[in-house]
Amino acid sequence: MLDIAVIEEPAAAEASLDPMRSRILAALAEPGSAAMLAARLGTPRQKVNYHLKELERHGLVELAEERRKGNVTERVFRATAASYVISPSALAAVSPDPARAPDQLSARWLLALGARLVQEVGALLTGATRAQRRVATFAVDAQVRFASAADRAAFVEELTQTVGDLVGRYHDEGAAGGRAHRLVVGLHQIPGDGEADGAGGSPAGPDPMAARASASDPGAGQEDQR
Repeated sequence: MLDIAVIEEPAAAEASLDPMRSRILAALAEPGSAAMLAARLGTPRQKVNYHLKELERHGLVELAEERRKGNVTERVFRATAASYVISPSALAAVSPDPARAPDQLSARWLLALGARLVQEVGALLTGATRAQRRVATFAVDAQVRFASAADRAAFVEELTQTVGDLVGRYHDEGAAGGRAHRLVVGLHQIPGDGEADGAGGSPAGPDPMAARASASDPGAGQEDQR
């Protein structure tokens, strides 16, 4: 079982969003048959069996083993992953595209960057899983609590300058055999943190350095697929 799997096909995404099927996927963190799941979920076996077939058809569950019980063969399933993420690619033409509105101070642009991150890394994971290879990635996760909006603005300015200098130092557009990587640094208030819902900190009205910043390498292409 994978720790996390990315759902890229629209039909598979639709199947996973069905409330009963999502309950079955959660229950199949431990392998089980239709009869076992029916008992766990308090649902008729016939109904569970129907949903299991749909989940299996879309690759969200897989056969773990078959057990012979008298004249009956019991099929035991397991989820293919402990958790799932639906890639924006499942939305096809309406998936977010950061290139449409590259506004560094826009929360929607930051959201589009996040969606692109899920889509690209998801594609890498899918390909790497099929090839039984690892994907080289790196991420930084940190929290910053600013004493004032001025401190936040100064942080954004310094972060932008630092990232720009670092990218300029290492980016080589003409490098033979070089591999393009994408760098995204994001900063945003944490939902439920108090300030995010207007309970503190920032004054009302537009904030030119609202608590979000994104820097991306304009010369970067797709993530390293090896």
